[in-house]
Amino acid sequence: MSIEIAITDDHELVLEGIKSMLQDTKEVEVVSTFSNAKQTLKGLDDLSVEVLLLDINLPDTNGIDLSKQLLKKFPDLKIIALTSHDDASFAKRMLKNGVHGYLLKNTDKIELLRALKTVLSGEIYLQKDMSDRLLYQRSKPKAKNGLNIKLTRREHEVLIAISEELTTQQISEKLFISPKTVETHRSNIILKFGAKNSVGIIKMAIENGLL
Repeated sequence: MSIEIAITDDHELVLEGIKSMLQDTKEVEVVSTFSNAKQTLKGLDDLSVEVLLLDINLPDTNGIDLSKQLLKKFPDLKIIALTSHDDASFAKRMLKNGVHGYLLKNTDKIELLRALKTVLSGEIYLQKDMSDRLLYQRSKPKAKNGLNIKLTRREHEVLIAISEELTTQQISEKLFISPKTVETHRSNIILKFGAKNSVGIIKMAIENGLL
């Protein structure tokens, strides 16, 4: 009997790529795909899905918050984060919300199948790179609020611009990047800090010595 899975990702190429990867595998059946949180919450009501592969960056919310909603609504559902984010802080927050696995999008078919079987057996599955990062982070001295926040160079530039109260358009012009890219960096910063808005970002950045 095959494992019935669904995939939530807002990139059609990713959805088609995973389906193509698994199409000749009798062990797994992709029963549905979704491109946002709203579709996922509604669509899973009518499906018998055992495992959901969930991206973190979605257009209407983020996978971290969505995972919490999903597991409250579907307590038997197994969720594996499938993302390009290799920052340990994302994995920690997903696991804290009850997610059962964390894979990077560079995973191969063999590891994906191993992860599916692992979470269905009731265990947690972490890609080795992420497991190593989490172990390394635990061994580092923590900041006074318990966070170890690591920003990329560009994210830090956007953070500084936010602290200067620049608009998205002004940041775009200052850093020579598109407004959409600015918003992507802003979303990633919010996720890493676990903040709700720009005020929360600035407060936490100051507490962690990033400003």
